[in-house]
Amino acid sequence: MQASVSSLPTPHRPHSIIRSNSNPSFRSCGLRKEAFGFHSLSQFLNRESRWIRIFPTNPRSRRQFVFSASASASAADNGSQLPTSFDYDLVIIGAGVGGHGAALHAVEKGLKTAIVEGDVMGGTCVNRGCVPSKALLAVSGRMRELQNEHHLKALGLQVAAAGYDRQAVADHANNLASKIRGNLTNSLKALGVDILTGFGTIVGPQKVKYGKVGLSDNVITAKDIIIATGSVPFVPKGIEVDGKTVITSDHALKLEIVPDWIAIVGSGYIGLEFSDVYTALGSEVTFIEAMDQLMPGFDPEIGKLAQRVLINPRKIDYHTGVFATKITPAKDGKPVIIELIDAKTKESKDTLEVDAALIATGRAPFTKGLGLDNINVETQRGFVPVDERMRVIDADGNPVPHLYCIGDANGKLMLAHAASAQGISVVEQLTGKDNVLNHLSIPAACFTHPEISMVGLTEPQAREKAEKEGFEISIAKTSFKANTKALAENEGEGLAKLIYRPDNGEILGVHIFGMHAADLIHEASNAIALGTRVQDIKFAVHAHPTLSEVLDELYKSAKVNSDITKPVSEPVSV
Repeated sequence: MQASVSSLPTPHRPHSIIRSNSNPSFRSCGLRKEAFGFHSLSQFLNRESRWIRIFPTNPRSRRQFVFSASASASAADNGSQLPTSFDYDLVIIGAGVGGHGAALHAVEKGLKTAIVEGDVMGGTCVNRGCVPSKALLAVSGRMRELQNEHHLKALGLQVAAAGYDRQAVADHANNLASKIRGNLTNSLKALGVDILTGFGTIVGPQKVKYGKVGLSDNVITAKDIIIATGSVPFVPKGIEVDGKTVITSDHALKLEIVPDWIAIVGSGYIGLEFSDVYTALGSEVTFIEAMDQLMPGFDPEIGKLAQRVLINPRKIDYHTGVFATKITPAKDGKPVIIELIDAKTKESKDTLEVDAALIATGRAPFTKGLGLDNINVETQRGFVPVDERMRVIDADGNPVPHLYCIGDANGKLMLAHAASAQGISVVEQLTGKDNVLNHLSIPAACFTHPEISMVGLTEPQAREKAEKEGFEISIAKTSFKANTKALAENEGEGLAKLIYRPDNGEILGVHIFGMHAADLIHEASNAIALGTRVQDIKFAVHAHPTLSEVLDELYKSAKVNSDITKPVSEPVSV
């Protein structure tokens, strides 16, 4: 059915706002600060005195968008004709962290913006990923502290046996997701972003169709379109998921059961975090990993130490170098049955019987039904091909005009905050400033206890790059055991590792395992993003006693051949 004028959202162009001297994009796991209760523009202006209006408040002086019957009819055609006027400056398909970040930055830049969302606001991160998982990990962290009698005794504390209420723990995760989801929705509405409910499909150049199942579709036009549809859990062939005894991370976050014995297929970020949760709540865990070692995506040295702390002392065993070729859910009184084969020879190796199995084998892009064939775009293993500016590439290898893809859907770096950064980069380009995101400067973290974080290259990756390009690398390390704050907390287990070029001081990678590693990594991430060299950052001053001094010692221990540093400003007496 053709869209009518009345069916389209009331056009509105919000105040554009600019902030002097500081960046308003505070994030948690890629979330803007609006996710935590800043619902309106007036709250921004009241909280931040440096916000300045650059559009007048008089509605008559704003640019008006006029919809006509002929324009609506044109928007509802088969997409063969290019629109001459647009309903929106920017339409974003997907309202996860990437879409949300792009929408808010677009509003700041004065773009009339809409988000098309077929599921729930916040996408995977808020509803089935980062946010609820951190709620569960907060519980597991407290449980570990209360259960560690040796640790408590060293601090002079005595605590009775710790227990937990499974439903209350699950409610904590669900309530947090609901709160963040509501705040995201309110923030977008308050700033004038139109939220269009329904699954979005590209029907032609600069045209998007959306609508709910069973209802008529609407067609809108946009000068530019961003695809931000995210991802879903990847389930290998041969694995039957019933949502009860064989589950994905989506199911696990609801914490409907805490099994006595659970197998976790995959020992990456997702698997490690859930092993932390389940073992803290009393489960025994068996890892099933296709690679020859656990935690294959981490720097090997960090992974080895993490295994000694996070795996070996806990109720965890593991099988490496094997595939789970078939997993059958529990039924008729029988347990979950897992058939394992050797990853190299493909010969049958073992059969496990457990109470439950969690499939943590990564995520797959959610790109089906986007209508990419309407614009001559072919996905690659489901991912939308893009260039370094996130422009979608067609089947002939050319950028599709006015079409971009960010986040998990393009597969460059499947992290919520990476999606947000990509979205902001795209909006910068749309508003006249060329911006290419340095993905090597984007940090990642695993929120186990203790945490693991990293940015840049691992040591094997750096050595491969060095051999290819003809330069040397050096390694510097510091231990948390030498940090006063860590010792005061009786949390001295940890390591920080710097990979750098000794000839010019370029930082190639930083890896941290230890207390609050996820918070500490950002100093290194910013250094890489800004091109700061080791010989410059070693003069930075860190408060004492803080965990940040782990990085201070790390930089100071690095040996750079060149003494050249960036000029510093004149000292100021205070």
